[in-house]
Amino acid sequence: MPDLPWYVYAMLLAPLGLILVAAAYKSLQVRAAREWPSTPGKVVISNAEMRKVKVMDSDREDGHRFEERNFANIVYEYAVAGKKLRNNRVSIGEDLGNFEVPETIAKYPAGMAVTVYYNPLHPNEAVLERDLPKGLWGCLGIGTAVVLAIVFGSAFGLHHITDFLSTRLNDPKLSVLVVALGAFGFVISLFALALQKQSSLAKKWPVVTGTIKLSDIEQYRAAPTENHARGQVMYQRKVNYTYSYNNISYTNMHASLASNVASTSGWLVGKFTKAYQEGAAVKVYVNPANPAEATLEPGIGLAWVLWLLVAAFFAGAYFVATRG
Repeated sequence: MPDLPWYVYAMLLAPLGLILVAAAYKSLQVRAAREWPSTPGKVVISNAEMRKVKVMDSDREDGHRFEERNFANIVYEYAVAGKKLRNNRVSIGEDLGNFEVPETIAKYPAGMAVTVYYNPLHPNEAVLERDLPKGLWGCLGIGTAVVLAIVFGSAFGLHHITDFLSTRLNDPKLSVLVVALGAFGFVISLFALALQKQSSLAKKWPVVTGTIKLSDIEQYRAAPTENHARGQVMYQRKVNYTYSYNNISYTNMHASLASNVASTSGWLVGKFTKAYQEGAAVKVYVNPANPAEATLEPGIGLAWVLWLLVAAFFAGAYFVATRG
């Protein structure tokens, strides 16, 4: 195993550990819900609803941001001990939004009779589905194996590549820098390829008419630096628009496929991002597989910027290797 500090491996594996802990906690909730009694219920509201969701964001001073996401709003009525109650939670699993919205609405139309499972200690807590998706643990197991293979495989691979180069460079100490520059270039190239593929698919999505609700430049403070100094003021284009697809209304905040790009210059953001007139009608490219995903700008100019960075990193690696 490469001689790397333990905290390097801990940082690489931390996200996987959090996912596994969350899955284990959710499975315990499912086990408890299996003991819940059931009662007849009826769906009274079945539509799409926009909700603000708090999202963790380590790049911001506050450590979070808010996103507007689409949810299937399935409100159902049921009675426990003669008391009529309402709830809108469908599954014991967490609904993060923008996922299976039309499918859930079609599955639970208004007026449909349903079986409601409720917590006998707190009858206002209820669900319509108390099982986790089938094959969840199998998918997590495969995902864990893949992540471990990537992390440790990359560590071993980079270690051997560094040893290999150190015997062929005029200055063996530069082998680490050459590998680092090459690795950064390779990773950025993967992002560029992914963006280009996503853009190619988005250009083929069906187009509907939408309406701009908000178009402005958001200002926020970046996370503190390593020496605990306050982060810089950042600027980011924020666009909010609504549209309908298959008779279901949606709200979206992503005008482009790379809408999360921010800059320390408000002028640059205003110059190189498109401003929209509030209330204006726009063409919306909608992902037919998940209509909650949409964009106003299927083309991605950022991909070419990434390719320039790839070229710069590879050129830097070549210069260091040949010129020292």
